[in-house]
Amino acid sequence: MKHKAGFVNIVGNPNVGKSTLMNQLVGERISIATFKAQTTRHRIMGIVNTPDMQIVFSDTPGVLKPNYKLQESMLAFSESALVDADVLLYVTDVVENPEKNMDFLEKVQQLDIPIILLINKIDELQNQPNEKGAAGAAKGGSPDMLLGNLVSKWHELLPKAEILPISAKNKFGTDMLLKRIFEQLPESPAFFDKDQLTDKPARFFVSEIIREKILLYYDKEIPYSVEVVVERFKEDERQIHINAVIYVERESQKGIIIGHQGVALKKVSTEARKALEKFFDKHIFLEVFVKVDKDWRSSKKELDNFGYNPE
Repeated sequence: MKHKAGFVNIVGNPNVGKSTLMNQLVGERISIATFKAQTTRHRIMGIVNTPDMQIVFSDTPGVLKPNYKLQESMLAFSESALVDADVLLYVTDVVENPEKNMDFLEKVQQLDIPIILLINKIDELQNQPNEKGAAGAAKGGSPDMLLGNLVSKWHELLPKAEILPISAKNKFGTDMLLKRIFEQLPESPAFFDKDQLTDKPARFFVSEIIREKILLYYDKEIPYSVEVVVERFKEDERQIHINAVIYVERESQKGIIIGHQGVALKKVSTEARKALEKFFDKHIFLEVFVKVDKDWRSSKKELDNFGYNPE
């Protein structure tokens, strides 16, 4: 059998489970996945290797109408995933409106590549058979009826797409998905070394793990106003010394991140250190500082410095 390889890009609206799906398909925790929307900011590659195949998955930010320059960069990452895909995975779920963000969906409609439309979170449909949702495609009825109506609606919107119901969280349908991806990949040698898991360096995952803890432990706008930069990453055989800076946009946000007598920052640092030790399988010395970078989300220069240029 000839070797197959290709780029399989994952797109969709916020909070439909793209990062959870990516992690399940790759078998490693590459993307941070929380219950909050807009968790993913970058385009992140996760690589699956077998002797006769290499799949290069890309997780992308949720599609949204941008309100500031950071969100413009996030949308550019998502749109770039339409350009270089061999196979496109468009992820939706059982509660979102299929016609949300039609501008982006119209670009997907014009693609001349294999598209697999994934209706995620079908376990929620089973648990809540009368949920009005099913994205407004149907109200009431059995789970099978609701799912059938959703499939019909999506077939109208993306007639060329193959539609698969899945539950990324419960790994339902993911084996079938991998089988269908393999069947549609082009014949090609591997693009990356066969032992490579991602295109991102270790420092990237440090900043993402710290940012994940901030998403989990702070409310409202705070997590979305934060960027994390690793200034020192020194590794030896037994341990890693890390210095990281949490950037916020205003002094008031700095106070919230640190908390009374530093309690909030200590909690985030402790939880991040534990997660980093699990991720790297080494003892971690982690020092975290908080600095103000006024309105960084609206500054092209700062966004370039933080690596948000999708070029």
